[in-house]
Amino acid sequence: MGTQVTARLAQSQHRRVLMLAIPIVLANLTQPILGAVDTAVAGHLGSATNLGGVALGGLFFNFVFWGFGFLRMGTTGLVAQAFGAQDLAALRANVVRALLLAFGIGLLILSVQAPLIRRALELIGGSDAVLRNARLYCHARIGSAPFALANYVVLGYLLGTQRVRIALALQILINAVNVLAVLTYVYRFGWGISGIGAATATADVIGFVCGAAVLWHLRPHGLAPLAWHTLADAASLKRLVAINRDIFLRTLCLLGAFGWFAHLGARQGDAILAANALLLNFQTFMAYGLDGFAHAAEALVGMAIGRRDRDAFRQAVNVNLIWSALGACGFALVYGFAGGGIIDTLTDQPAIRTVAQTFLPWVVFLPLVSVWGFLLDGVFIGATRTHELMRTMAVSFALFLGASEMLVAPFGNHGLWLALLIFMAARGLMLALHLPRITAAIQPVSPRQRP
Repeated sequence: MGTQVTARLAQSQHRRVLMLAIPIVLANLTQPILGAVDTAVAGHLGSATNLGGVALGGLFFNFVFWGFGFLRMGTTGLVAQAFGAQDLAALRANVVRALLLAFGIGLLILSVQAPLIRRALELIGGSDAVLRNARLYCHARIGSAPFALANYVVLGYLLGTQRVRIALALQILINAVNVLAVLTYVYRFGWGISGIGAATATADVIGFVCGAAVLWHLRPHGLAPLAWHTLADAASLKRLVAINRDIFLRTLCLLGAFGWFAHLGARQGDAILAANALLLNFQTFMAYGLDGFAHAAEALVGMAIGRRDRDAFRQAVNVNLIWSALGACGFALVYGFAGGGIIDTLTDQPAIRTVAQTFLPWVVFLPLVSVWGFLLDGVFIGATRTHELMRTMAVSFALFLGASEMLVAPFGNHGLWLALLIFMAARGLMLALHLPRITAAIQPVSPRQRP
């Protein structure tokens, strides 16, 4: 009898994970599809410098926008724990604090946009023509910075409260607008590279308008008006700052690794730069897909910790781990059998196709190596154990820098891709070593004491 109950509970947990993860996976996959559309449009504009310019511009926004990805991740963790504890006042306050922070950061970015774009692109490097196109893309896109960052908060709230279908609908809307806009701006208006950047800015603004309407509709009812002294609560602000600081530093290390990857690729010529950028679409597509299970883990782990339920925490980790591993194997098989066709779809330039085909095998192995770090990122974010997350990423980044220095000189771009695999493997291994600490820190309560 006990075995049957356990089996039913396990089946229920698998269904719950899939009900959360599948919409998140679908929502996440709209992002790399959009990146692939931008890459394909730029790749058919007649020159490798156009594709390289969009690649560098996209990398810039990875730094500028995803550098503040703590607005999504920190919101998810805090909201999920408040949701698990059924603390509606804390849930509302966390979202409002995050929105204010998002708009403040966005306005700061706009105030320094010209020197920021110039200096960042100079640091990444590339030919004069590539840098010129990258500047066009960046200046056309950066105006939506406050809205793009606020969209992270909206998504974080929806994931933390497990409203994943609404998150999916919003992401589909944003990316549908982006695709329509890029086709209109580039092919109808003839805006070229600037049109690709402007299309993303348009989608960010429209997405936030719709997201703000969703937040208003879902707002908790029956609460007293939100007072400024509640938002300025010292303990809450201290926790918010600590979480966001750690995730920010963690993200800087992650983006620094990809920035250094692009830099070392650019030093090998425009063809290598463009081919690596094209192949990173494979990595991005896979990352967004597998992150669906990481996001499910964030929500379920945060809720389990809010409820102080150690068994639910273990189940959330184990079930998401199983499905993440299956997903990684699926991506590896698709890339192994269809990778060449995907490359040909993304660009019609023979030189770039040839170079990308040469390094495609590295992309096939990436899902199998990367999946563990992706999932455990979600576990640690849901648990708001961000200090361990930051430290392990910093060590992994240092290992990547050292490996790239040793491997690129003798092995060229093959050495660069091997260094990236080492970086991904180190992330997962070190987080796994820290995982028992989270389990031990959960102080269980009896079922009757849970909210």
